[in-house]
Amino acid sequence: MTQGHGFFYELRRRHVVRVAIAYAVAAWLLLQLASIVFPALGAPDWVLRVCIALLALGFPFALILAWAFELTPDGIRRTEPADSPAARPPEQHRNVGRTLNAIVIGALGVAVALLLWRQSGMHATQSEPAAVKATTAAPPAKSIAVLPFDNLSDDKSNGYFATGMQDEILTRLAGIHDIKVISRTSTEKYSSHPTDLKTVGQQLDVATVLEGSVQKVGDNVHINVQLIDTSNDGHLWAQSYDRELKDIFAVERDVAQSIADALKAQLKPQEAALVAAVPTTNTAAYDLYLRAMEHFNRAHDQDVLTSAEMPQAIALLEQAQAADPQFALASAMLGDAHIRMYFYAPDRSDERLVAAKTAIDHALALKPGLGEAHEALAKYHYWGHRDYAAASEQLDLARQSLPNSSDVASIQAAVARRQSRWDEALAGFQRAALFDPRSSFPLDQLGFTYQCLRRYAEADKAFGQSVAIAPDVTDERVTHTFNVVLWKGDPEPLHAALQALTPGSDAYAGNATSLYLTYWWMRDFAKAIGVAEGDKAGDWSDSANVVLPRELYLAWAYEAAGDKQRAGATHARVKSAAIEALRQRPDAADLHLAVAFADAGAGAKADALREGRRALELLPVSRDVLSGGSMLVWMAQLEVRVGEREAAFGHLRDALAVPSGGSISPALLKLDPVWDPLRKDPGFDALLKLGESPVSIPPHG
Repeated sequence: MTQGHGFFYELRRRHVVRVAIAYAVAAWLLLQLASIVFPALGAPDWVLRVCIALLALGFPFALILAWAFELTPDGIRRTEPADSPAARPPEQHRNVGRTLNAIVIGALGVAVALLLWRQSGMHATQSEPAAVKATTAAPPAKSIAVLPFDNLSDDKSNGYFATGMQDEILTRLAGIHDIKVISRTSTEKYSSHPTDLKTVGQQLDVATVLEGSVQKVGDNVHINVQLIDTSNDGHLWAQSYDRELKDIFAVERDVAQSIADALKAQLKPQEAALVAAVPTTNTAAYDLYLRAMEHFNRAHDQDVLTSAEMPQAIALLEQAQAADPQFALASAMLGDAHIRMYFYAPDRSDERLVAAKTAIDHALALKPGLGEAHEALAKYHYWGHRDYAAASEQLDLARQSLPNSSDVASIQAAVARRQSRWDEALAGFQRAALFDPRSSFPLDQLGFTYQCLRRYAEADKAFGQSVAIAPDVTDERVTHTFNVVLWKGDPEPLHAALQALTPGSDAYAGNATSLYLTYWWMRDFAKAIGVAEGDKAGDWSDSANVVLPRELYLAWAYEAAGDKQRAGATHARVKSAAIEALRQRPDAADLHLAVAFADAGAGAKADALREGRRALELLPVSRDVLSGGSMLVWMAQLEVRVGEREAAFGHLRDALAVPSGGSISPALLKLDPVWDPLRKDPGFDALLKLGESPVSIPPHG
């Protein structure tokens, strides 16, 4: 070779350096895009690692190909040495070089833009709320998430025991004010041993995680636990235990105390007592309790499963209580299960209220400071009697031993919402999300609160965030798309979400009301009849917890379909059952409303209006702004059915003046067939305009 045509000259002439730079920039861009797209698609961590390996292996091959071959107008051919007669002219190589330079500069520009975009946080989608985004600030040093424990038992049906161990250790830790503890509903979405603990720590905003495994063989248990620093995967503490079942509480106590010591937490005397507590000495009762809580937690996490799961939890808790009548925690959770059946099933019977109160009172008699019992009693006062002062008092007592409870924060926010303290409600649900950042429940409630205020865009964002983190998105999509109906009057997304549910499943049955309403709004009354006839529930609840007989909805669908005979017979059954129930519950507004609609269906206008007014008197907005606002809308529907249109307009105006956006909206007024008789009235457009803006809420003072 002549001088100047050496190895480095050939590297430059063959554009090997430019290809190396272009390859490196392109590979970096691909990895940045993959790090955004793969998590959104739910791809496991190893997929990204494989991509990195393939790109690394491809680098030397790219350099070899750049050296050996060149791009010509006639296609790709082998590159000849510079002094070869077959070598292409230098000008042609310079043209290729200029093209490569442009490609490299363009790729670098895209890389810089992507880097700035990621650093500014613009890549965070609307589906990631502030409570669940990876945080840039260091989490509190005294913070922990207890991850699901591995079930290493040969008998996989023992999974409830591993889950129960995790939950009980978490509960002991959650009673310590000096430690931030993340709720079970957020941690259960992670594997027992996640590969990327740093990301887990950022998502949950914790400095440490507890990993563990449980192996149960007969009456013996082998347990491994380890406390890990999420910033560097360093082990802060680890221990193995081989114990008999009767000694299991000593293990839970030791784990909780060791973690508190490792985190240098300061325990108050009552907190130390809670950590050391032995809820029962009866291993059979404890086993029944853990089995019960598996069903309880399913219903807790998705209230549409209450009717299917909670009766199983109640049966097992009753057995646990019978095995050990001194088991206060089992009694407290039994009372909680009963009051949940009352509210969510909904089983609005006095028998259910008595069962709840009896179990809660028994728990508090055994253990007066039991936080779970005070929480259950708060729900009893709130859900059972709308006694918000008594509920708030019990929540304050519950918080003393449950300082990290997302549930307590959520219930307090819900109480504030019923009392029209909307600023407190919004702040309360946001606070609940801090303790439960990967749970959909606080976000659902936050979204519903915005919905009530007719702030539908903000509600849409919160519901979208809930869908983004829910382990099973099908039911969350129903909630999300229901907001679309209220906001835009489009039932198609809701219909699609409901069609994704499996017919015959508990989730399908739990959403029967929404399915009926979708067909009702779409004016497919035959299918609405099919839903109402096929469901087994006695009562259906609206979004504001106003409960009416399922058969009343069926009667309306019969009427709309032109089947007056079956509608009349169904109305008669509704009235007979409601009158009978009123003998035991004469002040039940829902029952008076049911009688009113049955009378309207029978043509007894005066009786219908009298019963409807009685329902409004029993549940006014001043007593409960949420259900009271819904009652105004129901009263307007009643008045439309009996031909009192002016009165209906008056009650709709009253409803639109308060936060009733979950029950009525301009879009729903234009969509729902029940309002057809009002649409030609000159006042209808004014009514729509009244509801166009969000509800104005003055600060609570």
